[in-house]
Amino acid sequence: MAVVSGELIRMMNYVDDIAATLRRITVHYSSLSPEEKTRLADYMEKAEPNYPVVLQDLRSGKTGVV
Repeated sequence: MAVVSGELIRMMNYVDDIAATLRRITVHYSSLSPEEKTRLADYMEKAEPNYPVVLQDLRSGKTGVV
């Protein structure tokens, strides 16, 4: 296994935190009405930066400036 920096480990821990948050959201959204689910989805899509944008930036080699 390749040696990794402390910064990479820290960022991977952030991803673990994001995944835990998304698990909590998915566990509880069954209690929302269809309108509330739509509102939550819209809110998540508008959050900046959002997960898909960050992935795209990482893969394209962009810098981390938000």
